Amino acid sequence: MEAFLYQATIYLAAAVIAVPLAARLGLGSVLGYLAAGIIIGPVLGLVGAETEDLQHVAEFGVVMMLFLIGLELDPRALWAMRHKLVGLGGLQVLLSTLALMVAALFAGHTWQVSLAVGLALSLSSTAIVLQTLSEKGLMQTGGGRASFSVLLTQDIAVIPILAFLPLLAMSGGPHIGSDGSIDRLHADFAAHEGLSLVEGLPGWAVTLTTLGMIGFVVLAGIYLTQPLFRFIHSSNLREMYTALALLIVVGISFLMTLVGLSPALGAFLAGVVLANSEFRHELESDLTPFKGLLLGLFFITVGAGINYRLFLSNPGDLLGLALLVILAKGTILFFVGRAFGLRRRNHWLFTLSLAQAGEFGFVLLAFSQQQNVIPGPLAEKLLLVIALSMLITPLLFILYDLLSHFMGDSRVEHEPDEIDEQGPVIIAGIGRFGQIVNRLVRASGFKTVLLDNDMRAVQLMRRFGVKSFLGDPTRPELLKAAGIAKAHVLVVALDDAEKTVKMVSYVRRAYPDLHIIARAYDRNHVFELYKAGADDIVREMFDSSLRAGRYVLEKIGLSEYEAAQAEQTFYAHDRLTVRELASLWEPGTPASENKAYMARARELEKDLETALLELAEKKDRDSA
Repeated sequence: MEAFLYQATIYLAAAVIAVPLAARLGLGSVLGYLAAGIIIGPVLGLVGAETEDLQHVAEFGVVMMLFLIGLELDPRALWAMRHKLVGLGGLQVLLSTLALMVAALFAGHTWQVSLAVGLALSLSSTAIVLQTLSEKGLMQTGGGRASFSVLLTQDIAVIPILAFLPLLAMSGGPHIGSDGSIDRLHADFAAHEGLSLVEGLPGWAVTLTTLGMIGFVVLAGIYLTQPLFRFIHSSNLREMYTALALLIVVGISFLMTLVGLSPALGAFLAGVVLANSEFRHELESDLTPFKGLLLGLFFITVGAGINYRLFLSNPGDLLGLALLVILAKGTILFFVGRAFGLRRRNHWLFTLSLAQAGEFGFVLLAFSQQQNVIPGPLAEKLLLVIALSMLITPLLFILYDLLSHFMGDSRVEHEPDEIDEQGPVIIAGIGRFGQIVNRLVRASGFKTVLLDNDMRAVQLMRRFGVKSFLGDPTRPELLKAAGIAKAHVLVVALDDAEKTVKMVSYVRRAYPDLHIIARAYDRNHVFELYKAGADDIVREMFDSSLRAGRYVLEKIGLSEYEAAQAEQTFYAHDRLTVRELASLWEPGTPASENKAYMARARELEKDLETALLELAEKKDRDSA
C-alpha cells in the first residue's frame, strides 16, 4: 500500500507541476505530461518497472477519448466522411507504409521485417493529435477534420494489421488447421494474450462472430441504454450515472477484445450510436474527467518509459531516425493533402499534426516481437524512435502556429456544416442577442434554424442541447440549405454591421415576401437597414436603455405607472423620429453636417420634451 501511495504521489505531483508550467509557456498540456514523465523517469529515477503496467491502464484514456468523439458525431456525418476515410486515410496509410518499408529495406532488413516496420510507423498518435486539436480549438477546421479522418482510418486499420502480422513471422508461414482456418494469436489493446471468442475458429465463423458482436453493441446502444439510464435515475444517486458511463465504455471495450477488435474502435462505434441519445450530455460530462486524467497518465508513462541508456549510447542516430520518420510521413501527408484540396493553414495543420508515429506503434511492435516478426533489439530501438517522434509533435504544432501567424489572418478557418434541417424561422447569429430571440421562439413551440460563423458560439449552443450549424450566414447557398425559400421570418443578429446590411439587402432582393427582422448597432445603422429593406429593426441597446431610464424615473419620484407611461411615450416618439429622419439621412455624410437632418432632429426633440411635459402636467392636475 505504501508503494502504491508513493508512486501515485510522484505521478500526480509531476503532472500538477509540469503541466501548468508548459501551458503557461504556450507548449500545451501534452508536452507538459511528456516532460513530467521524463523528469520522474530517466532524469530522477523516481519511477521504474511499474511504468509499463501503468501504460496498459492509461491507454484506456484513448478508448474514452474516441467514445466521446463518437458522441459528437451524427451517424449521417460519419457516412458523409466515407470518402475521406477511404481515400484520404487509406492513401496516407498505404503510402507511408511503402515509403518506410523501402527505407527499412535500404537499411538491410528483410522484406518481412521492413513491411512490419512500415506498418507500425505509418500510424500517427491519436491521443496526442486529438488532444492538441481539441485544446487549440482546431478540431472543426478543414485540417482538423481531415486529420481526424486519417486517425480514424488508422484506428480501423489496426484490426487487419494485427491479423496480418503473424503471416510475416520469420519462424515459418502460418499454420493452416484441418478445417482450413488460420491459427493466430489474439492481441488486445495492450498487445498481450487474453480471452477470445474467435480463437481457432474457421474464417467464416470468425466473420460471423465479429459481425454479431458489432450488431449486439449497436442494438444495445439503441435499445438498452435508455432503460438503464431511467433505472439509474430512479436511484437518485449521482455517482451511479458515472458508474454506468464507465460500465458502458469498459464493457464495450471488453466485448471488442473478445472478437479481436480494437477497444478504441468499439468505443467509437458505441459513441456514434449514442450520439443522438437524450443521455449524450450526461455521458460526456461523466467521462470527460476520466479521459483527461488517463490520457495525461498515458503521456507521462511514455516519457517515463524512455530507455535513456539506449538513447545516451547513440542519441544522434535515434533522433535522426525520429526526424527521418517525421520528414517522410510529413512529405507524404503534404502531397496527399494537396491532392484532396487542402490549402494554406488547413494544409499545414494536416501535414504537421500527423507526421509523428503513434501509440498504436507500441502495440504493433510489441505484437510483432511476440510473433517473431521483428527481432527484440530492433523493436526496442523503434519503440524509442516512436517515443521521440511523439515528444517532437508539440513542437510541430508550435511550428504550425508560427506558419499560421506568418500567413496573415490569425483567425481559424472552419468548414461549414452540412445543414440537414429547415424551419419557419432562421436566426443568423447566435450571440447574446440571437440566443434570447431563439429561446423565446423555441419556448413558444416554433422551430428555428440557427446559423453562425463563430465556432465557440455554435459549440456553446450544442452543449445546451440546441442544434446549431456552423457557416457564414451571409452565403446564399447556406441560406438556401437552411430553407429560406420556405421560411416565414429571418432574424439577422450578426455582430458585423456591414455584413448585416449586405445580408438584408441581398435577402430583400432575392426573397421579397420574407419578413426580415434585423439587429442594428446604432441609429445610423438603423437608417442603413431601413434603406436595405428590413421590416423590423431593433437597436441592440435601445430597449435595455429605456428600461434603465424607467427605473431611474421610479426612484426619483414617479410611480411605476407614470414611469411606464413616460417610457411608452418616448418609445412611440422615437419610432416616429426614426422614420422621419430616415428620409433625410444621407449615406456617407455625418449627421452633424446634414443641415436638414439636424434641423428636423431638433424639432422632433422639442416635440418629445413637450409630450413628456404634458404627461407631468396631467399628473399634477389629476393629483390636485
